[in-house]
Amino acid sequence: MENKTPGPDILLLEGLKVTPQSSVPAFILLLVIYIFVMLSNIGLIAMITQERSLHQPMFLLFCNMGANDAVGATAIIPRLLSDIFTPTSHRLIHYSSCALQAFCAHVHASASHTVLMIMAFDRYVAICNPLRYPTVMTNRMVVKLSVGAWTVTLSLVLVLVGLSVRLSRCRGVIFNPFCDNASLFKLSCESVLINNIYGLAYTVVLLGSSLGSIAITYLRIAMVCLINRRGMKNSRALQTCATHLILYIIMFVSGGIIILLHRFPDLEDQRKLAAIMFHVVPPAMNTIIYGLQIKAVRQKIFIMFNKNTVADTK
Repeated sequence: MENKTPGPDILLLEGLKVTPQSSVPAFILLLVIYIFVMLSNIGLIAMITQERSLHQPMFLLFCNMGANDAVGATAIIPRLLSDIFTPTSHRLIHYSSCALQAFCAHVHASASHTVLMIMAFDRYVAICNPLRYPTVMTNRMVVKLSVGAWTVTLSLVLVLVGLSVRLSRCRGVIFNPFCDNASLFKLSCESVLINNIYGLAYTVVLLGSSLGSIAITYLRIAMVCLINRRGMKNSRALQTCATHLILYIIMFVSGGIIILLHRFPDLEDQRKLAAIMFHVVPPAMNTIIYGLQIKAVRQKIFIMFNKNTVADTK
């Protein structure tokens, strides 16, 4: 791929690098994952919205995560699918579309942290202050926390991408499967010191606050479980927190691998694959871990499945 562009606002996107033999399997796999992500997350949101019994803080927070995963997957996967069978020299993307994709990709990654932080707070109140839970975690409070999480996310990412968009461009090739902030400011020949400083601060603040709040929350929960030596209560607490902690670990490790691989230029292809997996694996596992392992949601799915089965047999 030559480092030039067909037009001032048209970029050449590297896309997903696959061999001709693996093009069809890669396309089918990504398509199946995308369909599953969209159907499962949208289905979970619709179920929680329609069922009054699920209008509880924990389930309303699931809607935030489901919507975020649907947006993140839609921002990345369809473009990857369209590029698989497109010749490398014809993978063109408009600069504004590239900036929008980068914005959505970073919003998805950032919102995953902020929403999971709210979920951790919800679990903390439920386990450490169960008597105050109904008065603290009201639906009104959940809406306020959700709006706050999304406002912080959108503001941080808007500045992040805005700093890159302001730069003039002297290059026209995105050496990445999809557009992200680093790809945008690498198009410029100007100084990107401000971008690097803000990007580092953005990463440290987001990951630091996320990891710190999760660690403090679960240490407090662990202390409560140790002090209250009641097996049933401890078992329920651990079962309630397990789904949240598993998904957080998967998401944090996936993001950490990308950051780590940035330090090794020889592993550039592995980093690009890890970046794709970050926007594919957690969204695909979200409804499995958070949905099917929650008793109330599982019961609703079972009831709906039985209704459909009975209707088909009539």
